[in-house]
Amino acid sequence: MFAKRTTRVVATLAFDFHQLISDVPREQDDSFTGLTPDHRDFVTALDTGLQVIRAFDGDHPRMTLSEVAARTGMNRAKARRFLLTLHGLGYVRRKDRYFELAPKTLQLGYAFLSSNNYQPVIRQHLERITEITGESSSMGVLQGADVIYVARSAAPHRLMTIALSIGTPLPAATTSMGRMLLAMLEPAELDAVLANLKFETYTPRTITDVSKLRAHLDKAREQGFCIVDQELESGLRSLAVPVYNMHGVLLGAINISTNAARVDRKTLKSRFLPLLQQTCDEIARQVG
Repeated sequence: MFAKRTTRVVATLAFDFHQLISDVPREQDDSFTGLTPDHRDFVTALDTGLQVIRAFDGDHPRMTLSEVAARTGMNRAKARRFLLTLHGLGYVRRKDRYFELAPKTLQLGYAFLSSNNYQPVIRQHLERITEITGESSSMGVLQGADVIYVARSAAPHRLMTIALSIGTPLPAATTSMGRMLLAMLEPAELDAVLANLKFETYTPRTITDVSKLRAHLDKAREQGFCIVDQELESGLRSLAVPVYNMHGVLLGAINISTNAARVDRKTLKSRFLPLLQQTCDEIARQVG
C-alpha cells in the first residue's frame, strides 16, 4: 500500500516540478492567473513537496524527520512520504537519521536564472555600483509578500545578521526593494497582498499599520524610489528603484544597502539615487 502511494506521489511531483520550471503559458488564460488551494486544478502534492524543500535553510541545513514535520506543520507519516519521494527524485539526500537538500535542487533555481538572460548584465551593473560606493547592491523580484534576491554584489563589510544570497526571501513590506515593487502593483493585486499580510515588528521603527504602509507605497510610486530606514534591522538603511527592460517591462528593483551610521538619508538621495537611476537607464538600453 505504501509503495503505491509513494509511486503516485513521485509521479505527481516529477511531472509538476518540471511543468513548474519549464512550461510558461504563451497566451493569456484565466486558468493561469494564480490558483488558490481550494481550486480544482490546484495540485496539493506539488505544494507540499515545495514546502518540504523550503523547510531547509541556512539555520536548518540538516534535519531529522521529526524536525521537518515540525517546521512544515505536517504529521510524521506525511513528512516521511514526501521526504522519501524527494529522496527518490534526487532532490534530498539522507544520511542516517538526517535529511538535507541535494545539489539537484539547484536546477530549480537555475531554470529561472538561465531563462532570464539579463542576469549577467544586471550582475555587472551591481558590481559597478559596489565598486563606486563601497556598498552592497542587489536586485529583487516580488513573490507574494516577499522580495526574492535574484542578483547581488556584496560589499566587504556585512550589514545584516542573516547571510543574503541568491534566492533569499525577505518581507517585502519592510525592505526598500519590496516596497518599491509593492508600489508598482495594480490596485487589485496590492489589495490582495495587503489583505493577507502578516505584520512583524523587527525594530522599533518597523511599520505595522496597513494605512501607514499604504502611505509609504503611494509616496514611493509617486517619487519613483523608496528608502527604508532601519525597519528590518537596526542600522540598516537602503534605497531602491524599479528597473525595466527596453520595452518598458518591469524586471524588478535594484537597491543599495548601507549602514545608517555611515550613510545618512541626504547622501542616499544626493549621491546614490542618481547612480541607481543612471544604472537603470543603462540596463533598459541593454536588456530586451
